[in-house]
Amino acid sequence: MVTLNTPLTRAINAPAARLLATHRDLHTVEDLLWFLPRRYLDRQTDLESLHIGDPISFVGEVITAATRSMRARRGRMLTATVRTASGQHIDLTFFSAYGHEGRLIPGAHGIFAGQVGRYGGRWQLAHPAYELFGDPTQATPVLPDDSQVFPVYLDVPKLPSFTISRLVQQVLLTVEEPDHPVPTDVRARRHLPSLIEAMRWVHLPQDEQQRHRGLHALKYEEAFVLQTVLARRRAEAARAVALPRVPPADGLLRRFDARLPFQLTTGQERVCEQILHDLRREHPMNRLLQGDVGSGKTVVALRAMLAVVDGGGQAALLAPTEVLAAQHHRSMTSMLGDLAEGGLLGGADQGTRVALLTGSQSTAQRRRALLQVASGEAGIVVGTHALIQDSVHFADLGLVVVDEQHRFGVEQRDALRGKAAAGRSPHVLVMTATPIPRTVAMTVFGDMDTSVLDEVPAGRSPIATHVVDNPRWYERIWERVAEEVQAGHQVYVVCPRIGEQDDDAPVSPDEEMPHPEWEHSEELTDNDTAPRSVVETLTELREHPALAHLNIDLLHGRLSAEEKDARMAAFTAGHLDVLVATTVIEVGVDVPNATVMVILDADRFGVSQLHQLRGRVGRGTAPGLCLLVTRSTTETSRERLAAVASTTDGFDLSRLDLELRREGDVLGARQAGRASSLRVLRIRTDEKVITAARRDAAELVAVDPDLTGHPALAAAAGRMVDAERAAFLERG
Repeated sequence: MVTLNTPLTRAINAPAARLLATHRDLHTVEDLLWFLPRRYLDRQTDLESLHIGDPISFVGEVITAATRSMRARRGRMLTATVRTASGQHIDLTFFSAYGHEGRLIPGAHGIFAGQVGRYGGRWQLAHPAYELFGDPTQATPVLPDDSQVFPVYLDVPKLPSFTISRLVQQVLLTVEEPDHPVPTDVRARRHLPSLIEAMRWVHLPQDEQQRHRGLHALKYEEAFVLQTVLARRRAEAARAVALPRVPPADGLLRRFDARLPFQLTTGQERVCEQILHDLRREHPMNRLLQGDVGSGKTVVALRAMLAVVDGGGQAALLAPTEVLAAQHHRSMTSMLGDLAEGGLLGGADQGTRVALLTGSQSTAQRRRALLQVASGEAGIVVGTHALIQDSVHFADLGLVVVDEQHRFGVEQRDALRGKAAAGRSPHVLVMTATPIPRTVAMTVFGDMDTSVLDEVPAGRSPIATHVVDNPRWYERIWERVAEEVQAGHQVYVVCPRIGEQDDDAPVSPDEEMPHPEWEHSEELTDNDTAPRSVVETLTELREHPALAHLNIDLLHGRLSAEEKDARMAAFTAGHLDVLVATTVIEVGVDVPNATVMVILDADRFGVSQLHQLRGRVGRGTAPGLCLLVTRSTTETSRERLAAVASTTDGFDLSRLDLELRREGDVLGARQAGRASSLRVLRIRTDEKVITAARRDAAELVAVDPDLTGHPALAAAAGRMVDAERAAFLERG
């Protein structure tokens, strides 16, 4: 008998083991069993849906076979015609009949695999791999007569799918059943088979129903182990201590509410009450605030920060860019008025201070801000990742607000959390406008309490989005920009990169943080042309006849803090007509007079990023327009851009993003992409499985929090959360 840990070289033939290790990184029996079929063929293979060059595997019967001498060289070739189960015909050609003419005879049944081509108007396979049923020279057939489906695996050179299937079958006959992480009583209640039985049903199903039952069992096991990890984490968080923050009836929060020039939406009022309830507890809040672009998340966050200041603590807001941090600082100071001038002449008696901390401040500015933070004079601190540096000390950090949480790694959020007083955990509020896949995943898994703002404040204008994929329309874009400026409005032009002369320059410590979608940009586009840059686009627009009279400038993360502030302030004040920028303007930038955004090489950006960028226009009373310009020609890119153009609902787009980019590593630092830590579980389709597993895991952890009575489950949880992921889990 072999176990899951047995090396493949001891379980199957050595050449096959080497091929699996080399091409698919499979080294143990467990690796092979988890190399699940990517799809299944039934006996009704349809040849009409094929394209030349497609790989194909099918079940069929040889109806004719003949050999003949070749004219151009010595030897004999064999041609055969196979009828598929659906009655269609496909030709087989072997330029050497040796070894085949005695086996491929009329009436032989088997599985055939190869790369399909066309010859003489007919489908053809040249030198296909095949395995015949009942052939005494072969091992046990991999597709019994009563089986209706055939597994197809990811390509492994020199190992066709039916060979891999036979290797799996061989392993399943000898592998020892391991201890199951899901307790026996839970498996009985959920009608789940053992692991090996589930693997047999997935790899060698008799029919679609059996395959579905096997896959469901594997999904449930994975969900159960993961939910056990998260249940233990929630239990540990519940034991953490936070200082309740209860605002007095006549404090800063009440005074701020009294001077608000607008009415909060019903959704804002509901979410504010949820947050205030959390802040009154002795356990730390861990809440995700999801609100579409322009839904009023900033006001909700500011009210939470004022409540904490009223309760004697400090609140820190972590922003992803200097531009956004500076804008938050300006807008909060403006909204608070004299309430943000505590201790100053003319300031409110019960006021506080709002400090700004960024990496490019002067020494004097930074020293002054650090002193205000350490002394507690600044009740609200806004900054970039400069906030998490060792030199920053808080008097009493009670609340951490993370704006656009997907732009920060878990370790960065942890560093800020660790600045609370010893023995205490700060309350945490993370905000996002369009949840990226990891956020959606964590939300479905229930690791965070969730609040949703699904209303847009009154007065916001609609945004129309159009895809521009015809080169002949390119000139019309700039004429449209000139018309918009002539009407008294302003325009953003967004580019994927800064410029050739800057691409290799060192990144400043406080430049806009890399976006997870940009990190995976090679997966987002097929466009092999050089992406447009801010520098070259600025030159192009300044020289364009239609724009020659306009005031155009650029903005990107490698400018100094003073330059960025000056150019953003000039645009905000209306002194600039067109701002050519990178994604440094992606979040939070609020210029009501900006009505048009042109995104060049839009296929270079992800769905969430496009939606965020689009949200910078239409923030005033005039309607917004977003033009997604692309040179890509493939269907995938066009479909993605068309989806963004079809809706302004950020939550719909987040679901699309999840379909396109997968869940990401739900336990680690990786935000999205193909490195998912999940084997078979899919957030988009398996919410019912996750919910059931969460309920069962919570009941088990409540009774046995240390899993002492469930060693197999403890071991599985430990494997799922390796040393590196464990560190991330502890940090939240």
